[in-house]
Amino acid sequence: LSQSCHLRTIMKLAVAAILATSATAFTASSFNGAGLRSASNGVAMKMEATGMGINGFGRIGRLVTRIMTEDEGCTVNAINAGSATTDYMAYQYKYDTIHGIAKSTVEIDGDFLVLNGNKIQTSRCRDPKEVGWGALGADYVCESTGIFLTKEKAQPIIDGGAKKVIYSAPAKDDSQTIVMGVNQEEYDGSEDFVSCASCTTNGLAPMVKAVHDEYDIQEALMTTVHAMTATQAVVDSSSRKDWRGGRAASGNIIPSSTGAAKAVTKVIPSLKGKLTGMAFRVPTIDVSVVDLTAKLGKETTYEEICAMIKSKAEGDMKGFLGYSDEPLVSTDFEGDLRSSIFDAEAGIMLNPSFVKLVAWYDNEYGYSGRVVDLMKHVALVDAKVTA
Repeated sequence: LSQSCHLRTIMKLAVAAILATSATAFTASSFNGAGLRSASNGVAMKMEATGMGINGFGRIGRLVTRIMTEDEGCTVNAINAGSATTDYMAYQYKYDTIHGIAKSTVEIDGDFLVLNGNKIQTSRCRDPKEVGWGALGADYVCESTGIFLTKEKAQPIIDGGAKKVIYSAPAKDDSQTIVMGVNQEEYDGSEDFVSCASCTTNGLAPMVKAVHDEYDIQEALMTTVHAMTATQAVVDSSSRKDWRGGRAASGNIIPSSTGAAKAVTKVIPSLKGKLTGMAFRVPTIDVSVVDLTAKLGKETTYEEICAMIKSKAEGDMKGFLGYSDEPLVSTDFEGDLRSSIFDAEAGIMLNPSFVKLVAWYDNEYGYSGRVVDLMKHVALVDAKVTA
């Protein structure tokens, strides 16, 4: 099976070279769409377009592809999609219940997915090595299957010609974890495998960094009120590992564990042993919110905290940390590319050193934007290292 997949990839490359000179190369089924919100989050990363690949075409893989397609700094050259046929990939890419119809034009040409005229080789290889990432020009690969989350398991992607692998999930080993806007300067080009952490870690860490840098968090508890995800059951099902997790996501508020808060200490080591958290899964389909209750080492006022976060959101943390003083609700943040949007109207303070802070995050689209930003950042640093 692996050999045949490899042979098919080689044949497709040869056919692609021929079709590239033909005006009839893009004449197959057409999926024209419009209406996707702007993919720009205001973060400037000037570089030539980098060849990207996607391993896994689920919720995050598709949204990462959407964002890359609208980004002049990226060129998607390969997508390994499991078992999905190209026409089904086009359908999944174009239509999204939450994020609307894709803005780009969507066409198919045999095993190529054509987005805004860019021909992307698709494959259905179980062994990601057989995709031939390097030959397809996919130097930086987003691993979004949720399977290849250790250096050992992701090595086949490198063996297939990719330069670096970025996990769109927490690593299951000691692979480096980078949260954009928090510790991106720690990436120096020496790591081949980098994790973007989780959506909740990205939703929490920028706010935590801002507060900790200014007011010295002594200890804190986080609760994320998290939208449903595909790992949950639509109706009551079975889960021997997590009995409550097996109940209907669409009809319950479900307490759950999460490692997202502890994972923040990977990117802010001074908080190790001082921060942990839990989750409530709720019956909404996108956008989540973190509630951070913290004891501060430096006394302050709630107004001073708000002013500080607003300043950072408009300054050095712009694009990652956001600020809102309007009476908004979860759907108002759908499609928001910022990692963590502080809600000034929702927080409360008990005394000058004890405070509850609230931040929203689009756990799908906002997180996918961070994955793309991390891939571009890794490519930019690598280019400087090799220059």
